Parts: sequence; C-alpha cells; structure tokens
Amino acid sequence: MVETIESVREHGVLVPALVREKPTGGYEMISGHRRKMASELAGKETMPCIVRNLSDDQAVIVMVDSNLQREEILPSEKAFAYKMKMDAMRRTAGRPTKENTRQNVGNYETADLIGKDNGESGRQVQRYIRLTELIPELLDLVDKKKLQFTVAIDISYIDKEVQGWIYEYISDTGFIKPKQIAALRNQLNDGPI
Repeated sequence: MVETIESVREHGVLVPALVREKPTGGYEMISGHRRKMASELAGKETMPCIVRNLSDDQAVIVMVDSNLQREEILPSEKAFAYKMKMDAMRRTAGRPTKENTRQNVGNYETADLIGKDNGESGRQVQRYIRLTELIPELLDLVDKKKLQFTVAIDISYIDKEVQGWIYEYISDTGFIKPKQIAALRNQLNDGPI
C-alpha cells in the first residue's frame, strides 16, 4: 500500500475505478477500493472513475474479477471470491429463451468458465470453493500455510462440530496427517463417533 500511495502521489491514479450510480444518489464503488484509499492517504480529493450501469450480480462478477487480479491473494479470499462469482453467474444465467434453450449454468460448467478466466482448471476452482465449508479457524490455518490445501479440502466434507475437534487436535500437536483425515472420514461414513 505504501508503494501505491507514493505512486498516486507522484503520478495520480493511472487506472480509473469502476462505480455505479446508487438509486438513492451518489455512487457505489465496484472496483478500485485500494486505489481510493491510496488516493485519500496521498491527499488527493478526486480520482478518475468509470460509471457503468450494472445489476447487483454483474457488479459482483466485476468486483470478484478485479480482486482476483491482485498479485497476492490468500486461499480464503480466492475461495470466497470464486463462490461469489459462481453464485452470481448462476443467477444471471436466467431462464431459457427462444434463442438460448439451455437451463441455468451448472456447477461444473460454471467452474470451468471461472477457471478459464483465471488460469485454473474448473476442478481447482471447485476445490477452492470447498474451502468455504471450513470453520474459520481451519481456514485461517490454510491461509497461514499451517494446513495443507489438499488436507483442508478433505476436512471440508466433515461436519463443523468435528472440524472443531480437528482444529483442537492440530492446535495441540501442530499438524494432522492426510491418513488421519481419511480414516476419520471412513469412520464417519460408518456412523457417528
């Protein structure tokens, strides 16, 4: 952020923010929040913006796409961004028309489209979205690289109460092995523990 502030101070905002008009007056920022903050901290009173007429779902898609372009993004940020975009894309697919007889875009197809836009496979997008099923404490461990991504995906299929127990175990021991999670999932499939 310090570099961005210095750049804005010297050169101004080079890429305009994206906003939309609010029904009550004024504007809602869709993308450019960091540039706006840098502008304020650099003492600028105005910054360039592009005004677009966007629906709520279109605004979500644009906002997610702009956030995913950041260089450093945590797995949790990517997970919730992909989930928001998938939900918005599924809502905007709408009902079939005479020209378009397709039903709503399915999860696999939507994940493939999101992945294509972000240089990842649709399967990887689905894995990230699975992270949103983790309790916050486990998701934080993924962000801090104290819990392997693939192990976290396996844990995401487990009930939240049991996830709490897993978190306690990791807190006590410092780690958990993939084989332990696989054994736990098998045990849970056989019945309650």
